Parts: sequence; C-alpha cells; structure tokens
Amino acid sequence: MPRREVATVGEVTPTPTIKTVAEAAGVSPASVSRALNGNPTIAPEIVERVMRAADAVGYRPNGIARSLRTRTTKVIALLIPDIGNPFFTAVARGVTDAAEAEGYTVLLCNTDEDPEKERRHLAVAEQARVAGVVLSPQGRDTDISRLRQSRIPVVVIDRPLREKTDAIVVPSFVGARDATRHLIEQGWSRPACITGPASADTARARLRGYRAAIREHDGMPEIVAHADFRQDGAMLAARELLARADPPDAFFVANAPMALGTLAALAERGLRVGSDVGFVSFDDAPWAPYMTPPISVVAQPAHPLGERSARLLLESLRAPVERRPRRITLSPTLIVRAISHRPRRG
Repeated sequence: MPRREVATVGEVTPTPTIKTVAEAAGVSPASVSRALNGNPTIAPEIVERVMRAADAVGYRPNGIARSLRTRTTKVIALLIPDIGNPFFTAVARGVTDAAEAEGYTVLLCNTDEDPEKERRHLAVAEQARVAGVVLSPQGRDTDISRLRQSRIPVVVIDRPLREKTDAIVVPSFVGARDATRHLIEQGWSRPACITGPASADTARARLRGYRAAIREHDGMPEIVAHADFRQDGAMLAARELLARADPPDAFFVANAPMALGTLAALAERGLRVGSDVGFVSFDDAPWAPYMTPPISVVAQPAHPLGERSARLLLESLRAPVERRPRRITLSPTLIVRAISHRPRRG
C-alpha cells in the first residue's frame, strides 16, 4: 500500500492558552489569570514574568473578555526613575494619598533611569489593564502608543513627553537660574553646576538656567560637570572639579542625591559650606534644614505635584471624552536657609 503523504502547508499552530503561558512563566494558571486581570494582590515581579511569557508564546486575551475588564481594576501604575530620590518619594506619597481617597490602589514601578525597564513596566501596565498611568518618562520619546491603543489615560510629570498628553511640570530653568543668581549675589565668583546626564530633559533645563545666570556677568566662567542623578556620580564629578588648578568656589547641584555626593567631596577636602564654598541644591531633601549650616535649596512642590497628577488622571477616568491635553505648571521656590556671603580676603 502506498504511503500517504501528509501536507504541511497551511498547518494550523495551536492557539496559546492561559495554561501555555503558565508553563512558560513557571507559575499556576490561577496566577496568570490574576496577572492578566490586573489583580492588585499579585506581586509586580510575577506580573512582569507572566507578561513576558505571554509575549513569548504569542498569547493575547480574548477581545470581548478584555473589553469587559477595561478600567475595572481600580489600579493606577506610577512609573518613576528613582524611589531613593526624596523628590520622587514625596511625589509617590502624593499620588497614593489622592488615589486611595478615591478607592484606587497604586502600583509603584521604579525604572532606575533605564529605558528597557521603563518599556517593560509600560507593557505590564497595558496588559494588566490598569486604570491609568502616572509617568515620569526617561526621555521625550518614551513610547506610550500601546497605552493609547488600549485607551489607558496617561499623566506625565516632572519631565516632558513629545507626544501630547496631560502633564504637570515644574520649570527647572527658573529654579536653576534663581539658585545660581543667589550664589553670585552672595559674592561667589566661580560657581559650578553639577547636573544630570545630557539625555535627561530636567538636567538640560537646569544647566540652561545656570548658564543664563552666569551670562549675566561678563567674564564669569562656566564650570559644568555631568553625572548620573545619583550620589556616587556627583561625588566623582565634584572631586574632578575640585582637583582643577582653578577650582570652583561654589556649587549649584541638580538634585538631592547629587547634593549628598558633592557635600561628601567637599568634606574630603575639609571645605565648609558657607565659609569656604557656596552651595545650593535643587530639591528640598528632609535632611537639608538640619545640616550645619542649613542648606539653601530650590524646593519643588513634590507632594502637591503627585496629588494633582492623580486627580487629573481620575478626572479622565470619570469623563473619558476626547479633549485637548491639559498642562499644569507648578512653581519652584528658592529657600535661603543660611546667609553665605563669600568671606572677604584681606
């Protein structure tokens, strides 16, 4: 009897199921179901593992079931670059206070200034069908298209996004300019700026503010160093500036963790803030008033920013109609805590 040939052209691949995803993720089908439905009781790392497995096996939830889940989770995702930064800690508290008052839970995602982590967290937020997202983006080109397609509202905070969406910002340029002007008015003639990476919009804006103040004085040098937004990076940058043949006599530093690193570098050389060197930091860290002398700062309304962003998001959920994106600007405040006139040398 001749052997029958079995055609393979057009062979149908079995459709991935929740069980397929569970096997790929190494979790139970029940955990997959909870993750896909945005159940707030499941750990974020399990949600991420499930979402990765679902992408890998090509699983897509049933469209009708998916629509039934839309905005029923009462979970808001908050994506911030660094929970260790006191500014973002206060923002997170503001978002949480406003969200919980309306019966929502906040899922906190720390992106660590890493675009790939940010992409994964956004994917988790979209597939878990969170009610909305509050986002401090890595850059202007952060992709929120999947959230748009799923009709998940987004409010951007702190850093602008190229795509038009609701946003709440604090003008870094103004705060940096005022801080640098203050140092110059106190008599410091060689103020330096230690700012964040050139890829970060806030770092560039604070550098522009510093430069605007410097250029108001003919012949005053621009002394600039870029570092990451963390303590260790700023410490290394400050050491390099202080090792110059013509070191700065004052510092404007772009955020609170960087301020700690710069202060550590000054302490290594036995330099005292206020008498040996001028100093102003962006962001009002909890420890700043208790330094000796107290540190002058540019304070951002971090907690109100978080509250306003959550309320703006909740307004979108209550009235999900097409409208023009809203942009809210909150003002920074220069807080002078110690008079630090440059000592006269005679």
